[in-house]
Amino acid sequence: MNQTLKLTDIIAVGFMLFAFFLGAGNIIFPPLAGQLAGDNLFAAMSGFLVTAVGLPLITIIAIAVAGGSWEHLTKDLPKRGATIMAVLIFIIIGPAFAAPRTGLVAYEMAVKPFFIDAAQSHLTIFSMLFFVVAMFFAWSQGKLIDVIGKVLTPVLFLGLIVLAVAVFIDPQGEMIAAQGEYLTHPLQKGFLEGYNTMDTFGSLMFGVLIVDALRQKGITDQKATSKYLISAACIAATGLAFVYISLFYLGATSATVAAGADNGGVVLSLYVQSLFGPYGQIVLSIIVLLACLTTAIGLISACSDYFSSLTPISYKSWVIINGVACAVVANVGLSQLISLSVPVLFALYPVAIALVALTFLRPKMPNPQAAYRVVILVSLLFALIDAAKVAGVDVSALSMLPLFDIGMGWLLPTTVAIVAMFFVGKVEQPELAQDNA
Repeated sequence: MNQTLKLTDIIAVGFMLFAFFLGAGNIIFPPLAGQLAGDNLFAAMSGFLVTAVGLPLITIIAIAVAGGSWEHLTKDLPKRGATIMAVLIFIIIGPAFAAPRTGLVAYEMAVKPFFIDAAQSHLTIFSMLFFVVAMFFAWSQGKLIDVIGKVLTPVLFLGLIVLAVAVFIDPQGEMIAAQGEYLTHPLQKGFLEGYNTMDTFGSLMFGVLIVDALRQKGITDQKATSKYLISAACIAATGLAFVYISLFYLGATSATVAAGADNGGVVLSLYVQSLFGPYGQIVLSIIVLLACLTTAIGLISACSDYFSSLTPISYKSWVIINGVACAVVANVGLSQLISLSVPVLFALYPVAIALVALTFLRPKMPNPQAAYRVVILVSLLFALIDAAKVAGVDVSALSMLPLFDIGMGWLLPTTVAIVAMFFVGKVEQPELAQDNA
């Protein structure tokens, strides 16, 4: 069987992965971060690129190295624990947070500005229509590359190029002084801000979705699958970096046109209207609708694929269940949804990072099974402390932990645990004495 793809198909797979990643969080967080970072733009942007581009890229490569599936990635963990972790991640990137957020951002930035008096009923009607369209595209799982990679994403990318070129040619203001935590430790603040994109979680699931899409194209060999998976990840990472750099610069030069904005959606909307005049909102609406829609399709498809493998309920039934759940949760409101998701991200992101690190270190580990269990447990326990802190729980008694003050108290204990596991060998089984009688 032919195990090669045409160049156009390789690019389409990369574009599809890029479109899955480029959703709500990727658009709304960089502009505000750029504005607050001000003249510390480079440091803040570098930290953000590590978690929002570097980690997802490394995670996709880890999936390829591990064997192309969640089961391969977590084979050294207890099966029940690995399943619970996967279910939690799918719930977060699916119906609980990330997928409904795509509908909310699409409404807030692409539709709401056209209403003089926007009401809750407008959000309800829009969220129903948005997720019906997303379900329609997710319905035919095998056609995702052709629909998203070859049709929707090129249109989206063209809009983003137009915006990026305009931002660099005609910035709408000067950079101002850094504010808040961006003044004192911009690199770490940018790193933590990258959590909000949820892309490392997404890559754990999108990687598996890309493997399925490659199988639909006839790529079944492990070596060929890994090669094309890594190629797609590099294309997607390049596209994401391009978008983030332009949006950070947009934010950094937005103080004049978007002073006092409380979220990145407002910054982006005001900036684009200043750049393109009365047609600015139309340009922005097209970009945001396509970005959010492609991500919603990918999330619904990935979640439905996984949940159908765990239950007797079919993929298409799960598409309906997830789509309806997303439409319901989307009516919570954007700011409330973001505030609810932050503690959960602080709890689970370090676990995902530890899992990816272990995948690359596994061949050198004398006892991989023990290493995975100990390191994942340590990362989770200390990440829960960071999560409790951002949720408003008083955990000041643990403030002696290194990096505790910037929400990364998990890092040193997890690193120590990884190093320690290089010195833990396998327990030798006593040999049974043979009876020579």
